[in-house]
Amino acid sequence: MFKGTTIVAIKKGDHTAIAGDGQVTFGQNTIMKSNANKTRRLYDGKVIAGFAGAVADAFTLFAKFEEKLKQVGGNLTRASVEIAREWRSDRVLRKLEALLIVADKEKMFIISGNGEVIEPDDGITAIGSGGAYALAAARALTRHTDLDAREIALESMKIAAEICVYTNEHINVEVID
Repeated sequence: MFKGTTIVAIKKGDHTAIAGDGQVTFGQNTIMKSNANKTRRLYDGKVIAGFAGAVADAFTLFAKFEEKLKQVGGNLTRASVEIAREWRSDRVLRKLEALLIVADKEKMFIISGNGEVIEPDDGITAIGSGGAYALAAARALTRHTDLDAREIALESMKIAAEICVYTNEHINVEVID
């Protein structure tokens, strides 16, 4: 279901970065696009987000999530819980197939259509087909290097792209300081 993308997020020090690859895969064996942007800035640049899953579904969720952010005055936790609740209970939204990672300068969450809002323990998380590879790389780089959040996100994505056939090296990174 979530093949064809990798998103990784890292909070290190005063910086949070979300990186995503650019590959859009149709079915199991066709690359439709190699330089898509699956990360974006929301709420006047105060929140960064990335998605894995169906592109149209993710755009719908980005718009809904930004609405929630505005309704709750930018409170990332409340907006995340509200969008997860609506996503799970609304008949139309329930059919959307995507996962989101959202972050501001203090918090980071994975949000799913099952109603889950998960905050990583260590400030590092990843989703998508290459998510496990990027997560492992990000944890190792965080523990054993002095790289900053942006550099760790970028290098983790490059490592995932070397392993996962659904991940490429056209990487977009968004950072909040």
